[in-house]
Order: sequence, then structure tokens, then C-alpha cells
Amino acid sequence: MLVLSRQKDESIMIGDDVEITIVDVRGDKVRLGINAPRNIAVHRKEIYNAIQNEKENHEQHAHTAGNK
Repeated sequence: MLVLSRQKDESIMIGDDVEITIVDVRGDKVRLGINAPRNIAVHRKEIYNAIQNEKENHEQHAHTAGNK
């Protein structure tokens, strides 16, 4: 894992298309601004995990339904 230090209004780039900017820092919370192309999904990790679990459940259900 790459660990970087940034201050408010500073950014990092991921590849040529994704820019992450530190918008605000308050106590132990950091607000990020993310500029990315529309074809790149950007989610908080807990939302991403929920989406992946839903996909797995759907695939398992579809596979089970196809075997009946």
C-alpha cells in the first residue's frame, strides 16, 4: 500500500484520469473530492462490498434456479 501525506486543497493522481483532492480535514475525518470519468465507478468501500455481495447472491440464485 502506498501511503501519502497531503494537506487541504492538495491532490493525488491515479493514472491520467482520476484526481483525488483533500477538500477538508476536521478532527479524525477527511473529506475527499474525486474527479473520475463516468465509466469508472467510485464508491465508499462498504457500499462497494454490499454491491459485490448482492452480485454474488444474484449469481448464486441464478445458478440454483437454472439447475431446477
